[in-house]
Amino acid sequence: MRKKVTVVGGGFVGSTTAQRIVDLELADVVLTDILDGPPAGKALDMIESTPITGSDARATGVCTASGDYKETANSDVVVVTAGFPRKPGMSRDDLLKANYDVIKAVVDQIVKYSPNAILIMVTNPLDAMVQAAFKISGFSKNRVMGMAGVLDSARMSAFVAMEHGDDMVPLPRYSTVAGIPLPDLLPADRIAAIVDRTRKGGAEIVNLLKTGSAYYAPSAAVVQMVEAILKDKKKILPCAAYLEGEYGIRGLYVGVPVKLGARGVEQIIEIKLTAEEKAALDKSAASVRELVTILGVA
Repeated sequence: MRKKVTVVGGGFVGSTTAQRIVDLELADVVLTDILDGPPAGKALDMIESTPITGSDARATGVCTASGDYKETANSDVVVVTAGFPRKPGMSRDDLLKANYDVIKAVVDQIVKYSPNAILIMVTNPLDAMVQAAFKISGFSKNRVMGMAGVLDSARMSAFVAMEHGDDMVPLPRYSTVAGIPLPDLLPADRIAAIVDRTRKGGAEIVNLLKTGSAYYAPSAAVVQMVEAILKDKKKILPCAAYLEGEYGIRGLYVGVPVKLGARGVEQIIEIKLTAEEKAALDKSAASVRELVTILGVA
């Protein structure tokens, strides 16, 4: 029996994610949106492409404005991209509350119709939204995660490739090009520039697009996670995962390397951090804790 993936949110990230899953024949896809028409139209367009791509995966588009998620029932994986972008004049707390309300409505329906699903959150602010989904769903921690470091790693790979070839596995300080440590190939200032560009990668694209934000790379990152789960790949990928003492952090979703397989997050991978790296991680965790405290999901 073919697997089933629901993608909540039919914008650029959601629809491109759905298209990639169909093209790769990973699963049948249900694309949902609160708009009536666009998700069905996009799904039909995907189906009409399958005779060319050779995929026999099915796509369905559903309007969920009424709150009816029955078409998503028994999904193996649910990817949540729905939410509001931050608009001019909107405070961080306003965005946080608005997207929390979206996530709560969505997750309640996911729990109702797909109680055994694995949740991958994409909505921003990511770590806080993952924590909210975890608390609302009541799912085990291994079944709720966020798409975080996979995208950053891809961006860093691309920027390193611009400097020195494209055969690398990017992890800060553990990055290699064809097995050679990155510091042996590039001077420190170039590495620092790459890291900084990676950190600002989303903003760079937003500035170039003028309207909207990145979706090709984010959707590819999500699909890599979906594939690792559906194919039980036991693949090591950086994701937002719930920590219970790992890295000295407890009760919080933070981006760390994990092993992804059929059960979701099957292992947290702890790598040795320098004092400087640990301080940066702690600072990031403190920011997340502040947000989840505001939401009441700490």
